Amino acid sequence: MEVPSTFKMFGLTFTSVNMISATLAAIIVFLVIFALSRNLQLRPTKRQNVLEWMADFTNGIVKGSIEGSNAKAFNLFAFVLFFFIFISNQLGLFIQVAWNGETYIKSPTADPIITLTLALISLTLAHFAGVMKFGFKKYFTNTYFKPFVWWLPISVFEEFTNFLTLGLRIFGNIFAGEMLLKLIANFAVPHGIIMMVAMAPFELAWQGFSVFLGSIQAFVFVTLTSVYISQKIQSE
Repeated sequence: MEVPSTFKMFGLTFTSVNMISATLAAIIVFLVIFALSRNLQLRPTKRQNVLEWMADFTNGIVKGSIEGSNAKAFNLFAFVLFFFIFISNQLGLFIQVAWNGETYIKSPTADPIITLTLALISLTLAHFAGVMKFGFKKYFTNTYFKPFVWWLPISVFEEFTNFLTLGLRIFGNIFAGEMLLKLIANFAVPHGIIMMVAMAPFELAWQGFSVFLGSIQAFVFVTLTSVYISQKIQSE
């Protein structure tokens, strides 16, 4: 089993492949948005239309879960979160860099550390939004003492399971997709060019399905994040 290299910074231990891959995904997102947002005009260009469609798409996800004017405060977060996860899910399907048994670039979301971190950020934002809207006392009552005071243990357990399922769902799907691609490649390459050609349609088919699956997982992640935020800022 491959043991990834690590390094320490500010007393914390980081995995090299996660840092490189996540940084690369963030750079790709920035460059795409930067390119699409140049020379904005009253009469939208094709690039501007693409950018506006992207923003409308993520805004629609937020509006579907968060009511009224509250949705606007989370539009930018949903936009950045969706496209970072989308690029992260697809990265390892097209770019994988390894040297001397050490992987340097893969899909960041194929590692539970990354996906659970994204889940923690999303749920922390949800709780923070609840405190900012209601104050800590009312937020705590709405979150943990509804519908009954003795519901507290169940509510705490629910928050924990939300954290795990939000992070591990996307990890499981992306990790499994990359593993199957590796298995197909490892089976085909040692058996020569004929086997590589024979297995190419299977790898392309699975790669196409993985692109679709990665897109769905980004959508599900942002949708659930919006739902969790709405639960914290809407009083029952």
